[in-house]
Amino acid sequence: MHTVDNEKIRQMAGVRVGRVRTPAGLAGGAILSLSLAATIAGADTPTNALTKSSTYMTVGCAGCHGVQAEGGFGPALSGLAFIYKWRGQGTAALASYIRANMPPGDAGSLSANESVSLAKLLLRDGETPAQKAAILTHAATTDDSPNSERLSLIEPEVNFDTVYQTEIKRRNDFMGHLRPVTDAMLKKPPPEDWLIVHRTYDSSGFSPLHEIDVSNVAHLQLAWALALPTGSNGITPLAHDGVLFINSSGTVMAIDAVSGDVLWKFSSPVELAPLGPPVTQPRGMAIYGYTLIVPTSDNHVIALDIRQGKPIWDTSIAASGGALRITGAPIVVRGKIIQGLSGCVISNECAVIALDAVTGKEVWRFKTIPDAHEKNGDTWAGMPSEERTGASVWGSASYDTQTNLIYVGTAQTYKVTALMASKAVSRLNSALYTNTTLALDPDTGRLVWHYQHFAREVWDLDWVFERTLMTIPTSKGPRRVVATMGKIGIMDYLDAHTGAYLNSFDLGMQNLVKEIDPVTGAKKIDPAFEPELNHVTAICPFATGVRNWPATSFDSRTNLLYVPYLRACMNFVWKQADGYDITMGLKVPDGEDRNYGGVAAVDVITRKLQWKSKYRGPAQSAALATGGNLVFEGGRDRIFRASESSTGKVLWELKLDQIASSTPITFMAGNDQYVAVTTGAGNPNEVTSRSLTPEIEPAGPGVRLWVFKLSSNTNLGATDKSPDCSLSH
Repeated sequence: MHTVDNEKIRQMAGVRVGRVRTPAGLAGGAILSLSLAATIAGADTPTNALTKSSTYMTVGCAGCHGVQAEGGFGPALSGLAFIYKWRGQGTAALASYIRANMPPGDAGSLSANESVSLAKLLLRDGETPAQKAAILTHAATTDDSPNSERLSLIEPEVNFDTVYQTEIKRRNDFMGHLRPVTDAMLKKPPPEDWLIVHRTYDSSGFSPLHEIDVSNVAHLQLAWALALPTGSNGITPLAHDGVLFINSSGTVMAIDAVSGDVLWKFSSPVELAPLGPPVTQPRGMAIYGYTLIVPTSDNHVIALDIRQGKPIWDTSIAASGGALRITGAPIVVRGKIIQGLSGCVISNECAVIALDAVTGKEVWRFKTIPDAHEKNGDTWAGMPSEERTGASVWGSASYDTQTNLIYVGTAQTYKVTALMASKAVSRLNSALYTNTTLALDPDTGRLVWHYQHFAREVWDLDWVFERTLMTIPTSKGPRRVVATMGKIGIMDYLDAHTGAYLNSFDLGMQNLVKEIDPVTGAKKIDPAFEPELNHVTAICPFATGVRNWPATSFDSRTNLLYVPYLRACMNFVWKQADGYDITMGLKVPDGEDRNYGGVAAVDVITRKLQWKSKYRGPAQSAALATGGNLVFEGGRDRIFRASESSTGKVLWELKLDQIASSTPITFMAGNDQYVAVTTGAGNPNEVTSRSLTPEIEPAGPGVRLWVFKLSSNTNLGATDKSPDCSLSH
């Protein structure tokens, strides 16, 4: 008799209540005879049903699985074994598997709706209770004898030979040696690791590793590359004890950093209505203890065992059917996961949220737009609470062990008309807590202080990005400072203990702010650029900003901050609308300079520009400064570069398959230093800046992880140029 342990199947498949995880494989075993299937299904036989499905035929399912799903090159997608395996898990589980794995070579190309339609077809959704009972009765009474109605299915032999067993043991042993990430390690990360999105709590984005340096970077070569599920990129890998962890479009992988072998995979693909530029996964993860903290684009935070990829807990922090999204990466502070919530285009529910890192339970939540009756709720020009929007948290928090405060940035509002009633900026129309640095107690979520960088900001030029902590020498001794640069290209310095304004630095790529108050830091707007209803105004920069989510990198040894920048302007219009009431189109900057991006090196002590590189292709990646006196970054021209950090001189470059619209990292594995970066489309900078450089082909589909190390060939000259390593798709 054929029996099935449904619970065992669920465990093997990684399925958990309320959400779908990708199972390990499709069914094997015997299939239901077509005559019985036709009887159970009624008039519509499997042949008719499948051939009527344009998706089943056109995406090539029939080529491997047969026109009647009877099997061929691939296994049968019908019969008792198939029904046993998938009926208990449900249509959603099968649809998730199909979308994550099929068709071979183009996994993820099917939409969620197409995958669900195929799953329903294969599982014969819509059968009556009597028809389902007939299947179960048949299963209980049919044996495996050659004379039964059950047909034999020829399955491929899986070669679990000694080579396989040895390799699996090696991988298991390797993963078994992973150390738990402790609070002490997060406070002072091992130089060889990259454990959170900006590597350190102070959001420096700097690595002290120096094996790769200015003297040998010309010897950098490809170690290995790996194709990832297609998505929106913006990815920051993590590295710990020689293992890379990466999330692309909801598929999380652990990868041997030396060999490039995938050690485990966990998949949670979702499809949501896009809000502005699509985001198929948040831009980063975090490691704490033996868990990998994985936020998802449908607003869950999941803890996976770093050694096996098995889920430990799962917490939903917001309903996934609305506008809210998790797009930023978490950090873990004092046993609490600090996660931002964004997407408040039509909502006032954006927040900073703390979850217990062991249980996943919510500990506290700080809502970034106060209701009218709450403290600072009277700053929205009388706008009803339910009509307030914005203050999204789509960056990541910083933490200072000296002050025991977390620092979080917020974005602008998306509905400005009520704030236009008065052109004079005052507390009553400042719209707190938009464009604000929030200093929060990590244990309670209590607001200790706040500073609004840009009050009544109605041009979509938010100040949401990383808060970099640094110690600045002053006449009264060292001072702990939190510095941050908004889209407009102005960096504000605040006292990390009190939030008191100190000073500012302007990269000089904007024309909106005419003056900055030296005492308060208040930005005075040039009256010529105040919005007028239905009137086009030319303003610099464009709404994606001089800088955007690609992060800066700060080298405390030299006090240089490296800023990837984009030079563009916009034609801006304020219009009457119920929702988003501003619109803008990209405008080419005036002047003869036809270079639109690069990296600016700013001395944070003198607040002067040390150097600025200029490239035709706008900057697309975050900056990565290292102890080898190098800065790595990539642009829209598909070139990934290493420059001398003191001068900006390019020492190594390589044209990749796609745009490095992501965060490069560096780490140690097997006694070697590596540099890793992902390529692919999806960076909002890339999408919005295409018209600046129309001669550069837009990024196509596909995401790839590139990993580089020094060549063992010492005969390469220091000035040798690396070959073009482009890959076609």
